[in-house]
Amino acid sequence: MARHIMTLRSDDRPGIVAAVSSALLEVSANIVENQQYSDEGTDLFFMRTVFDAEQADVERVVAAIESSPALRNHDLQVRPDAERCRTLVLVSRFDHCLLDLLHRWRSGDLPIDIVGVVGNHDDCRALVEYFGLPFNVIPVTPETKADAEAQLLAMVEEKDVELVVLARYMQILSDGLCRALEGRAINIHHSFLPGFKGAKPYHQAHDRGVKLVGASAHYVTADLDEGPIIEQDVVRVTHAESPSRLVALGRDVERRVLSRAVRDHADRRVFLAGRRTIVF
Repeated sequence: MARHIMTLRSDDRPGIVAAVSSALLEVSANIVENQQYSDEGTDLFFMRTVFDAEQADVERVVAAIESSPALRNHDLQVRPDAERCRTLVLVSRFDHCLLDLLHRWRSGDLPIDIVGVVGNHDDCRALVEYFGLPFNVIPVTPETKADAEAQLLAMVEEKDVELVVLARYMQILSDGLCRALEGRAINIHHSFLPGFKGAKPYHQAHDRGVKLVGASAHYVTADLDEGPIIEQDVVRVTHAESPSRLVALGRDVERRVLSRAVRDHADRRVFLAGRRTIVF
């Protein structure tokens, strides 16, 4: 038997759980993990099921579930648990999030295959090539932005990329590119937004005497830094922290939050529900 991950999003109606469990029982599949949620605000039902079954029986399971009258306006997907999410990382000059992703990828801590790294500067080339990965520079200026994004999107299609990670990529994606990557591009930013925008947010936070330093990972949308949030975390700080110390603490939180968001996405634990996410 092989392990599989099933994700289901559907209009919320009676009988969905019964349809799934009956289809799995029919082929003697074993449910290893199951989580479900009915969202009253949207009348949507979300379900993630991990099960063991013969590969030849998976199509039978899917066909049986989709034939159930309980499902309406649904999205049902099944993939092998061993299948790794093909990931492209974007970076500018700050390398702390990139380095953390590369380390976790190489150590097997993240269920992803990093197929390459793209930078709009050349600063991170040596780091990326040390890990044996291709590094491509696509410079971005106001005059070349459209062409640069076309190159990036072509690379996504050519490499069959499932997830794009903005690891402190300091460029604003156009509305068109955001739509093309909807639900499969993750960004990380400090949680002071929108309170401390612009240059040196940690210095601004120090001047205001903040007591919490945090970070948020979210899906990229045309609304800058307002996409559906996947993961967040904070650490308490005091008046004694210098601006440079706040920067260091902030980068540490950014690394942890981004890696957790990437892992949840790659494990098919994240469902979009309008402007919010359901994370199992």
